[in-house]
Formats: sequence, C-alpha cells, structure tokens
Amino acid sequence: MITPIADKKQLTLEVHNRLYKIYKDEIAHAHANDPLSELVDTILSQRTKNKDSAQGFKNLVAAFDTWENVRDAPEDEVRKQITMCTWPDQKVHRLQTVLRLITEKRGELNLDFLAAMNVIDARAWLEALPGVGPKTSGAVMSYSNIKGKALAIDSHHYRVAVRLGIIDNKLGEAKAHEVLENLLPPDFTAQQVFDNHQVIMRHGQKICHYYHPECDKCVLLDICPTGRELLRL
Repeated sequence: MITPIADKKQLTLEVHNRLYKIYKDEIAHAHANDPLSELVDTILSQRTKNKDSAQGFKNLVAAFDTWENVRDAPEDEVRKQITMCTWPDQKVHRLQTVLRLITEKRGELNLDFLAAMNVIDARAWLEALPGVGPKTSGAVMSYSNIKGKALAIDSHHYRVAVRLGIIDNKLGEAKAHEVLENLLPPDFTAQQVFDNHQVIMRHGQKICHYYHPECDKCVLLDICPTGRELLRL
C-alpha cells in the first residue's frame, strides 16, 4: 500500500534525503567556470547530450581562445566547432547574438558583475537575453563560480517530480523552476539546492527513465504513485 505524503514540502525533502544518500558521492562540487563560460556551456547543452556539449565547449576554447573571438568569428567557423551539438545552426546564431548583446549592454564581454546582484535580479537580467530561460539562468548562477542559490531544472528532474506527484504534468519545465525551488527548505544552502538538482537528475538518468523506468529498483517506490501504478501494487 502506498505511503502518502500529502504535504509537498515534506515530500520534496523526503525525496531529497533518500536520493542524497544514494548519489552524494557522484555530485561534482567544483564550480570552476566563470559565469560567462557557464552561459556558453549551457547554451550548447540545450537538448544535447552532456558529452557532446562538453566537446563543443572544448572545441570553441581550443579554436578561439576567448569568447570575444567566438563573438567576432565568421558564423561558419564557429559552427564547425559545435557540429556535434543538437541544432548547431540555431545555436551558433543564438550564441553569437547573446555574446554581442552582453557586450552592448555592459561595454565588455563579462558576466562577473552578476555575483554582486541578488539571485532573483541576476536571473532576470540573464533571462532578458534571447533564448535564455529559467534553466539556463539557474545553471549560470548555481553551476558557475558564483555559487548562487538557484535551482536549475532539466528534463530528468522535471520527469521525476511529475511522477512523484510533486508537480502537475501540465505545469511545464519553465514554471517548474520557481515551484520546485519554493518547495525546498528555506534554510537550504546554495550547495544543498545544487545537490537537490544533481541527485534528482541522476535518479532520472539511472532509474526513472523516460521509457521503461526501473520502478522495481527505485528507493522512492513506496511514495511514488506512478511507480506503484506501473507495477500494479
């Protein structure tokens, strides 16, 4: 029989605690990229496998050395370096457009100023850029060396949250960022918010697959209505 946890905040914390015990050793705690580099990396990663976007990022660094050179290079030359990424034509245009807009707005190609802003304002500044949504702004603030308290939601995190009944499947990934972040304990540190996404993402990748989730192996089965329905428990 399913163990109900009606309170969404309590359910969110229970999920976090269980998954953290399993995946805590897999969390990458290093925040090496500056925010501009993280923005470039996240743009490349949209709907692209991590290994492919990582290769595209490395190619850009090796070929152009600076983001100013990427901004000013012929579009075809930049595209050659990111062909392994999904939609390279769209991404090269978006990337160069964003780099030019940052330069116009700031007088230089640098996002380090975001560290002095509160996270809400910094994310709003980023999301005013074309093609930058909550996932990207959250990643820039959380994953970069800013180490901001921001939750980034990818498709794996979203899928797990929907199947657990934490959010409705009609909510959409964009709105899910704010809802899921507000369900976390207010005293969570920036690292704990980062950890929350990391452990749920990994669970989505390893157990709660889009097709054929391995519910019989899931540590959340007793609190997951979807899993128990699939297993007819």
